Amino acid sequence: MPKIVDHDKRRVELVEATWRIIARRGIEGATMREIATEAGFANGALKPYFPTKDDLLSFAFAHVFNQTNARIGTVSGGLKGLAALRSFCHEILPLDAERLNEARIAIAYWQRALTDPEKAALHDRSMEQWRRELFGRLREARDAGELKGGLEDDDVVGGIMTFVLGAQITATLSPSHHSPEQLRSQLESWVTLMRVPQDAGAGAQGRSK
Repeated sequence: MPKIVDHDKRRVELVEATWRIIARRGIEGATMREIATEAGFANGALKPYFPTKDDLLSFAFAHVFNQTNARIGTVSGGLKGLAALRSFCHEILPLDAERLNEARIAIAYWQRALTDPEKAALHDRSMEQWRRELFGRLREARDAGELKGGLEDDDVVGGIMTFVLGAQITATLSPSHHSPEQLRSQLESWVTLMRVPQDAGAGAQGRSK
């Protein structure tokens, strides 16, 4: 009988090989031949899945995004408001080797998206999904009386997005100043700035989007 090939599994294996090659050599050093070798495939075996390295990079970015969302859904189950927001950010911040490799994929993808409208559009759609999630968590926090008054949701969401995405760069380039412990502490500073002081009581009202 002919061998049954699990194509989805092969794609994921190639994405994981891409992570490892980019981590060692950067995007320019991640040739299709080296990716195939890393994944244990013949070089020509990649073409039915990813005709070009850019195709592979787009799939890798989408895979990382979906994988991050799956983790968020798992760890945030039952959480609301600022607790859910904190959990959301933890799954994007590069707090371990897996998330650091995901950050490297994102950085490589951003480089291509600067001059590729299709990649830029995919990135924009993905980030809009995360923004909607954050707006929802802020509404929950406000309804629970967790947020200080006078906060603009657009500013808060924009600041959080800048922080978590920027951390993917800084933790990769300056790990001594952006260790997992430091990133967690920086996130807690954000949460503290937003939170109503414990002795101030509930019911703070801000300006919601």
